[in-house]
Amino acid sequence: MPITAQHVRETLDAYLANHPDEKDALSVLSEVLDKAGDSIASRKEYRGHVTAGAALLRPDGRVLTIEHRALRKWLLPGGHVEESDATLLGAALRELAEETGISPDQVEPDSGIRSTSTPTRSRPTRTRARTHTSTSTSGTSSGRPPTWSSCKRKRSWPTRGSSPTC
Repeated sequence: MPITAQHVRETLDAYLANHPDEKDALSVLSEVLDKAGDSIASRKEYRGHVTAGAALLRPDGRVLTIEHRALRKWLLPGGHVEESDATLLGAALRELAEETGISPDQVEPDSGIRSTSTPTRSRPTRTRARTHTSTSTSGTSSGRPPTWSSCKRKRSWPTRGSSPTC
């Protein structure tokens, strides 16, 4: 069953309940969600659509990034949701596995994150997770291995099109 507008709305509402100061920044998502309905998960939705990604953190605070071949930038693992994705968290974990080789059973959601996912301004369906096992990967969709970036602050996680502040 594909991701529904109701699931996205519940995720957004839960996030805004914890982060009311983000309401204005996420108002465009809310408006598009109201107009697009269940097509909000389709990459064909020209007004905007949800994507899913994972910010994978190590206990020492470093975050996993992958190199995007076309953009030539280091980004968080993530991408479009698929018809087979039932939840945003599931989509984020699938993308993590596809782009890094890290399977969902090798990560656990951060205790502060609901089982859906956490929106951010630039990637509204971003999910944070942390590893509970040490993992080695040989490559990503870019052909280069993922890199653990040391960041000074939690808020400096990279988003699509930006690099971590390290």
